[in-house]
Amino acid sequence: MSPLANSAEAPLQVWCQIAGKTAVLDRSGALYMPDDQVLIVSDMHLEKGTSWAKRGIFLPPYDTRQTLATLATVMTQYQPKILVFLGDSFHDAGGPARLDNEAQDVLLRVCTSQETFWITGNHDPEKSDLLAGNGCTELGLGAVRLVHIPSGAVGGSVGGTGEISGHLHPAASVVGRGRAVKRRCFVTDGKRMILPAFGSYTGGLNIRDAAFEGLFDRKSTIVHIIGDQQIYSLPLSMLGR
Repeated sequence: MSPLANSAEAPLQVWCQIAGKTAVLDRSGALYMPDDQVLIVSDMHLEKGTSWAKRGIFLPPYDTRQTLATLATVMTQYQPKILVFLGDSFHDAGGPARLDNEAQDVLLRVCTSQETFWITGNHDPEKSDLLAGNGCTELGLGAVRLVHIPSGAVGGSVGGTGEISGHLHPAASVVGRGRAVKRRCFVTDGKRMILPAFGSYTGGLNIRDAAFEGLFDRKSTIVHIIGDQQIYSLPLSMLGR
């Protein structure tokens, strides 16, 4: 049986600890911190389709619609007091201006329902004035630092006892029945957590890639793989390359 086959034991959510704080990993790719009532999503890359269209690469123009629909559903489920976008929320700086009226309305409702923070990323280095909420380069939740690029990664900076980041779009390769399946995943060693990309048109970087070297205590690393209906938690040693 494939490690990602459906089973009654596989959860829709996974609870874990990050630097002593409780975190809920949602199958959507979002992370919820119940003690602080904070919902975190990373790497939405909104308007990626229209960004590529400007260069003559045409994709179905539904990425923003799909991503925002998922976000609205997750917001309704958790009803956070704080929403944090962990960077690369738009695929380029002009993305907010390209939102259609429907997407603008959805995003406005989502962002004004609670306090919202837009952490800047490498694709969106400045918060657009068209977006409701606060812009920042990082945010602290007690001993946990929220930042786009992981400290120790190329372009990252060192800091914080615990850390939640994005940027790398982690994905895991799982082998079963002679074939490999690649899925988005959360990666953590209990101190650091890297979130999967939340966007509909975002790719994934295999966690065995050199970009992840040195970021985690390998013996303590757990990979939480997002399956079609559930999340599956496996030690790093069980995953293929």
